[in-house]
Amino acid sequence: MSIDQEQVVNELYTIRDFVRWSLSQFSREQVFFGHGTDNAWDEAVQLVLGAIDLPWDTNPAVMDARLTFGERKRVVEFLRQRVEERKPLPYVIGEAWYLGMPFYVNENVLIPRSPIAELIQARFAPWLRSGPVERILDLCAGSGCIGIGCADVFEEAEVDLVDVSVEALEVAARNVSRHGLEERVNVIQSDLFSALQGRSYDLIVSNPPYVDAADYACMPAEFGHEPELALTSGEDGLDITRNILRQACEFLREDGLLVVEVGNSEVHLMEEFPQVPLIWVELEHGNGVFAITAKDLHQYRNLF
Repeated sequence: MSIDQEQVVNELYTIRDFVRWSLSQFSREQVFFGHGTDNAWDEAVQLVLGAIDLPWDTNPAVMDARLTFGERKRVVEFLRQRVEERKPLPYVIGEAWYLGMPFYVNENVLIPRSPIAELIQARFAPWLRSGPVERILDLCAGSGCIGIGCADVFEEAEVDLVDVSVEALEVAARNVSRHGLEERVNVIQSDLFSALQGRSYDLIVSNPPYVDAADYACMPAEFGHEPELALTSGEDGLDITRNILRQACEFLREDGLLVVEVGNSEVHLMEEFPQVPLIWVELEHGNGVFAITAKDLHQYRNLF
């Protein structure tokens, strides 16, 4: 596909025109949805509104508003990136929403979409013990969306955002500042727990790389824009998860909880450690998230 940008800019005028045109391009080119939206309509609306600096939930009354020439050119360019380059929409507009909160994103971080959001909203009940939560670790934090979401829910907690990627942490720091959480949320460069000696947490949450080699080879082109470092972890997708399981009990308080997302690699983990009491959480949107207590981690640590 090659968009005739001049023709489109000269023939379409309103937000509604461009939403309809975007829908046609999505259908014609069979783009993949799954990085913030799951359908063509929402994707088209967000693309057009994002291009003209309006929020995704803008009043629909603006749909028949005419765009300036410069705005029309920008919409067409955003659509070109989305369709021709297969760039996920949040990278095109520089923003993703998670837990009802906006996050800056670029191609140094995964686009926020973890089903752990459901657990954050529930304050990790019933698995996290009751009482105050003082310290939380978001391991493999990327954009920081999980840790920042935790800080929003656990208003008394101090949160560490940890990632091995300096570029990802620059994005996380920008999001910490965006949400005014500099006093409670720390950004730390560390290869898993290597720089965290002496720290202990009530809750460790992680969305580590977990895509196995077979799944990665079959993923839609849109995923090629996300950092491979944040997606893959060995042949079965579990290299980093094993390291987390092996080390986490040293950094959890006695009544602490570890929560990890492993997606479709859940099958590999269950087969490898059938005797470990991993609690597989039933979620409305998503799968492959387990919880395990510090006590059980300590008991079974020699297996990992």
